[in-house]
Amino acid sequence: MLIMKAKMLNLQRYFSVRATGLLFVLLVLRLGLTTARADAVSELASFSIFGKADLVQLAKSDAKTAHGPPMSNPRFLAVQSCYVVPGSPNQQIEALRRWDPTRHRELKVFLHSDLPLSPSPANFEKLKDAPGNSSVRSFVTATQKLSPELQISRDETKKFSAGAAGGGGAMPSAVTAFWADVLATRSKSFVSSGMSGQPPYDHAGPSVRASDEVNGLLREQGKIRNQFSGLLGATGIGRGAGSLKPELYWELLDVDDQGVVTLGASYSRGGAGGTYQAADVLYYASGGYYLALTLYQMWPVTVEGKPSTLVWRGDMISAASLGSLHGVERLASESVTMKNITKAVTLFQRDTSGGR
Repeated sequence: MLIMKAKMLNLQRYFSVRATGLLFVLLVLRLGLTTARADAVSELASFSIFGKADLVQLAKSDAKTAHGPPMSNPRFLAVQSCYVVPGSPNQQIEALRRWDPTRHRELKVFLHSDLPLSPSPANFEKLKDAPGNSSVRSFVTATQKLSPELQISRDETKKFSAGAAGGGGAMPSAVTAFWADVLATRSKSFVSSGMSGQPPYDHAGPSVRASDEVNGLLREQGKIRNQFSGLLGATGIGRGAGSLKPELYWELLDVDDQGVVTLGASYSRGGAGGTYQAADVLYYASGGYYLALTLYQMWPVTVEGKPSTLVWRGDMISAASLGSLHGVERLASESVTMKNITKAVTLFQRDTSGGR
């Protein structure tokens, strides 16, 4: 009633003040969103190979993926990716935790299972359910013959009983028992001592340690190492057990048509302004590669009025096969590796964004 009785001049003044205040608020909000987006893009450019990022274009397309900077060690390879997905960084971290690569046959991950922080051989019972394909058969044969290509320690080879190699299923009971013991022991060692406590790959050929490989990779990626120094320090990756507890898992997968069992650990923590960093390290592999490290940086952004996340992903791999290749052969192998990483990134991106 008071407004209805007010003079026209007062009404105009009232609505003028309200409009000015609302305009000011909108300008502040818009400035904040623009600054947040600019900060994310600028930070991305400061440590990655992506000097410019069009968030609107990224939100409408699959991941943008490219080779990382060249490294002096011939067995090292780096690939970087960036993409935009709907939702907050926290939602993306949860999606990473829930994502099951076995849903996508093209990724050739046959078994995937989480592990407790006190693993035992019983946590690897799924090995008996391995599919009877050519990759698994090759893995079984290599184990029964203790092939020099198996990445295990000399002490671990003594645990295999060749005389008990029988049993039903695609993976005989003796093979299952051997790998369950190896994987459980290595998992326990990782929890207590980190990567530095992992036994070397010295069953055949020169001794190789996963901790040396990851430290070498990070030394050659200085900007990335600095960007993730806090997270890497908290995890203890490359040194010992850190203050940040890992989420453990194991997988049976295909690498170059050979079955491989691998052990992994994931870490994540939030930062200022709703940002998140995460690390996923495959600290043991029975073959195919020595070590793989994936790092994530996530920023909250607003794209066309929708809460979204700008994601940078960096994959670093150490593999003996890369070191022995030169010229066209190396380029071809790197292209295949990059294609596989692109495929995994794209599938995760589509899963978490509900398709495009």
